[in-house]
Order: sequence, then structure tokens, then C-alpha cells
Amino acid sequence: MKIVLLFSALIMGINISTSAQKHITRSGRVSFNATSAKSSEKIEAINNEAAAAINTSTSDVVFQVPIKSFKFENALMQEHFNENYMESDKFPKADFKGKYSSTQALTKDGTYNATVNGNLTIHGVSKEVQIPGIIIIKGTEITLNATFTVKLADYKVAIPNVVSDKVGKESVIKINCILKKA
Repeated sequence: MKIVLLFSALIMGINISTSAQKHITRSGRVSFNATSAKSSEKIEAINNEAAAAINTSTSDVVFQVPIKSFKFENALMQEHFNENYMESDKFPKADFKGKYSSTQALTKDGTYNATVNGNLTIHGVSKEVQIPGIIIIKGTEITLNATFTVKLADYKVAIPNVVSDKVGKESVIKINCILKKA
């Protein structure tokens, strides 16, 4: 009986220590700007409902972003984004799964440059990407910041000729997520 209790305590201790390495959020901020250099009209939106998780013991990073949660200043633009470009009923989310690498171990408070390598899925298309970012550790919180560019054609997001001078061929994505210890 004592062996079973000791084994259970060891397993619980291991689970506690590994869960201490996991941080999550369901309110991460992801924004994009797809404004063409030729346009004075902004093509940008913000989403504050991104789910994200990082495990500092395995270097795993995952994101899930609900497409319909992107908010535009212009309601008609938001409708066109969901119905015509992103087809959000058919492709309701964007996902990322990968691992980060850093020149330093993320064991204490500080700001760390990191590169995340993994698969980004948008509009049903998955591409291997490499994203530079910053990981900030402060107490039990981890902040993830990144800015990167995606080519819309790589993810089969078609831009009609009628608006091709307003919508850029690339979109700048910005991520800012504060994750709490799980």
C-alpha cells in the first residue's frame, strides 16, 4: 500500500512540475493589415479571441484563431472578409503548431528573442513557416509578441480584380498574447 501511495505522489509531483511549464490564454490579440500601398482605405482587423498555449519544457507553441472574431471598422468590409475572402463558414479557424528556439533557456524573468518553426494553416492551406518573435517572462506570465508577413495567394485567398488596388498581395500579422500559468 505504501508503494502505491508513493508512486501516486511521484506521478502527481511530476504532473504538477510539468503543468507549471504550460501557459495558456483564450484572449490573445491577433491583428492584420492587408492594405495595398496604392490604397488610402485601411484593410485591417483585430481579433481578441485567439487561444494560445506554450510549454517551456517542450518548446511547443500552439495557436487557434477564430476567423469570424476579426473585427473591422467597416461592417461591410467584415462581411466581405468572412463570406468572400476567408470563407469562414467553410474554414472557421486559423491554426499554428510548432516549436520555438531561443539562444537562451527560458528559466527566469526576462525578454528573449526566439524563432518559432511550424505549420500555419489559413483558409484550409497549411504551410511551413518560420516566425521571429519575442518571449517575455515576468513571474507566472509569458507574453508572446511577433510580427510577420503572409502572402495571401500562398493560402489560396483570392482577391478579385475589382479591389486588387485596395487589398495588398501580402498581409502583415501581429501577435500579442499574455499567457497565464495553467
